[in-house]
Amino acid sequence: MRAENAGSVVDGNAAAGLLSEVFRGDVTMLVGVCGGCGAEAALGETVVELDEVAAIVRCRSCTHTLLTVLRSGDSVRVVIGALQEIAHR
Repeated sequence: MRAENAGSVVDGNAAAGLLSEVFRGDVTMLVGVCGGCGAEAALGETVVELDEVAAIVRCRSCTHTLLTVLRSGDSVRVVIGALQEIAHR
């Protein structure tokens, strides 16, 4: 990523608005399991790289990309990466 296009790095709460368009309820409380290291944590505890078109959700333990949320116009796509499982707990 070039410096002039760089977004901000924030916690997983930043992806909540985007993910709420795909999932119902409080998505920050969904628990994900990383396929890279096996860490289990609420999405609100992840690390998110955020810019105007994407939110890259990473495992706080090993930094694998768990999922990517992409926005284009009125549509939102979720691309699953190393996310092994996601559930309400």
